[in-house]
Amino acid sequence: MQEIERQESRLKRRNPDVLTCIANLSNDEVFTPPELAREMISSLEKAWAANNQGRSIWSDKSVRFLDPCSKSGIFLREITARLIKGLENEITDLQERVNYILKHQVYGFALTELTSLLSRRTLYCSKDANSEHSIAKVFETTSGNLWHERLEHDWSNGRCRYCGAPSSIFDRAKEEENHAYGFIHCDNVGKWITENFGAEMQFDVIIGNPPYQLSSDGGTRDLPIYQKFVEQAKRLSPRYLTMVIPSRWMAGGLGLKEFRKTMLSDRRIKRLVDYPNAAEIFPSVGINGGACYFLWDASHDGKCEITSSRNGLEIGPHVRYLDEFDVLVRDNRGLEILRKVLAKQETPINSILARDKEFGWTSNFKDFQKAESAKDNIPIYFIRDLKRGKGFIERAKILKSDHLVDTWKVLVPKVGSGREREKSGVDMVLGPSMIVGSPSVCTQSFLFFYVDTKSEAESIQSYYKTKFFRFLVSLRKITQDATHSTYSWVPTQKWDRIWTDNELYKRYGIDEEEISFIENLIRPME
Repeated sequence: MQEIERQESRLKRRNPDVLTCIANLSNDEVFTPPELAREMISSLEKAWAANNQGRSIWSDKSVRFLDPCSKSGIFLREITARLIKGLENEITDLQERVNYILKHQVYGFALTELTSLLSRRTLYCSKDANSEHSIAKVFETTSGNLWHERLEHDWSNGRCRYCGAPSSIFDRAKEEENHAYGFIHCDNVGKWITENFGAEMQFDVIIGNPPYQLSSDGGTRDLPIYQKFVEQAKRLSPRYLTMVIPSRWMAGGLGLKEFRKTMLSDRRIKRLVDYPNAAEIFPSVGINGGACYFLWDASHDGKCEITSSRNGLEIGPHVRYLDEFDVLVRDNRGLEILRKVLAKQETPINSILARDKEFGWTSNFKDFQKAESAKDNIPIYFIRDLKRGKGFIERAKILKSDHLVDTWKVLVPKVGSGREREKSGVDMVLGPSMIVGSPSVCTQSFLFFYVDTKSEAESIQSYYKTKFFRFLVSLRKITQDATHSTYSWVPTQKWDRIWTDNELYKRYGIDEEEISFIENLIRPME
């Protein structure tokens, strides 16, 4: 009896919660705060009850849970705590109940050796599942149901064929962590799980917070990896899948086009909760573009409940299909405005917007002169170390898009504002533009609108400065990078005047409430 009381006391000991303290140690493997884990589990609990005549998921001892990317063990700990309470009437003896839950219902794969130790200590109250200090008394191995083993990447042409990791960075010595995550480093995940747990497993619930990215070699953009965990989890055919991931997939992200298309068209996504400012759930980790979690329900076939949360204020839920457009419009208020604009079926302004590297030069291009030394030299504009600059280059060296050299241009920075909006909810969205005359060229640092005359360029620049213009861009611009497609929802106007917001609001039937929404979201551009 004393032993049981001691175990119960250990299970209830939660203050202070050390997992809150370590919730933000890395930008690649972001630890989940307990509050967020509980919110996701509560969402799952409600969905289960709705699909099972109000019965509680925690009173069903046949349900199996899997966290395929355990870091701190927070999801498994919270699930176990609920099962211990929910199965009180089914299995009256506490120790017997704990043993059954940890042996037959709760499973996980840790990401690294360190997180495996942390997860087991969280779940079993001991770094070894079979030690005398473990609350589980049924395991023969140290790992229990929380598996971790160092694996190797499968290199092909310098990259891992499973995760895309570059060998130049991740081909490491045995004693170093190489981030070859087992769950996504296999051809048949079901078979792999059977081999590691010793039996064929069907999981009812898969829940977790996967690693977000891997460092890239040579480039400034890291490789997203979270989508591979989502895709792999779906292959296991669970009844429910819920994960917290970056929101970049909604409108951008390196190599995420097919993943975005699949997610938007998946009618089994029952609920989506979006945090445009990721700091609200991950206070000290910078996640450009925000973060979100979704609930995927295998029995659901319909619209999704979308909620946007900022500064503690929830907008929604709004029930709609996710795939109305090729990217997800995150806020329902913005969606209504967009529909009004697109209803006119006007030509998008990116029809006169140059492509990325229009003249072929990257942002670090340096083969130009600082001063004009010959009559046939042409001004070249660039951004270096966050400062705009001007040099000169011989026309003979322009080998691409010669037809655009002799145009008036409105240069717009390819990498623009974005972080201010995440922090405060208000942003310019785009960086300031500049008009340059004919002839002229630029590096990849700029995109540019091109027209024939200076007055047309001035008209475009006035349009670019309006909040209306930048609001429409913001619907597709989820990170700091503004690509050619980012402007595809901005309609072309007549370039015969200086444009104002009031004129544009009237033209597109934007009502007072919608105007207030735009005005409070977009900063003036001086």
